[in-house]
Amino acid sequence: FDSQAFKEVAEIVPVDIMLTSFSILFARLKGDIAALYEGANKSDELNDGDKILILESCTHHPVEDDIGRVKIPNLIKKFTGKNLIFEHYSGHDFPTSIKEYSLIVHCGACMTTRIEVLNRINIAKENKVSITNYGIIIAKCTGILKRAIKPILG
Repeated sequence: FDSQAFKEVAEIVPVDIMLTSFSILFARLKGDIAALYEGANKSDELNDGDKILILESCTHHPVEDDIGRVKIPNLIKKFTGKNLIFEHYSGHDFPTSIKEYSLIVHCGACMTTRIEVLNRINIAKENKVSITNYGIIIAKCTGILKRAIKPILG
């Protein structure tokens, strides 16, 4: 199912039944799932004024309640209780320097290749910037990350 329904689905599905999402499965397919999981846990350490980079692979026109520009930033702010700064890049655009960011949140990458996602993860690692993806950060902020990642990482 879609990660945006995590909270509702987790409440109705018994805890002995495995639960994950398309976005988390795609994180496993397209990226380094362990690094993305670790990146989501960085949200526990965010401070007021920290900058978060939202990376979207596609170049769609944002809608009123856009997941990358509205829903995820609001979810992270609510989860952390911090006053955070969000910047957005889409398509193949990528900042020349990422050292100023405390966290990168990448989309599910359905419109890009595994190689491009892994390159972005490696750039983040080289710059000591944590990186995660939409589904994993949604699971983290809704309190079910350990349950949602269990089918993949055990």
